[in-house]
Amino acid sequence: MLNGDTRIVDALPTAILKPLSGSGARAMMIDTLNAQGTDSFAGNLASVFRGSADTTFYIIAVYFGAVSIKNTRYAVPAMLLADLAGIITGIAMAYIFFG
Repeated sequence: MLNGDTRIVDALPTAILKPLSGSGARAMMIDTLNAQGTDSFAGNLASVFRGSADTTFYIIAVYFGAVSIKNTRYAVPAMLLADLAGIITGIAMAYIFFG
């Protein structure tokens, strides 16, 4: 219907898991690399997702806790919005470099 490119679908679990767990995102990336191949578009995109950002909730727990910030208020939505921007940018860069 929309004639969209579905090659990104295999790498999306890595992008979705990255804000929650760095080691889980690494496991999803390795699974994508094993299933699709190391030189596939999905494998390259999963690698871009894995290396493009830090784990959001780790930053909130460690860095905010280190300076005793208890009320994160707008930090979590802003960080998740930044993660979404990173996912969109990662997809665009993967199409440019690995297209």
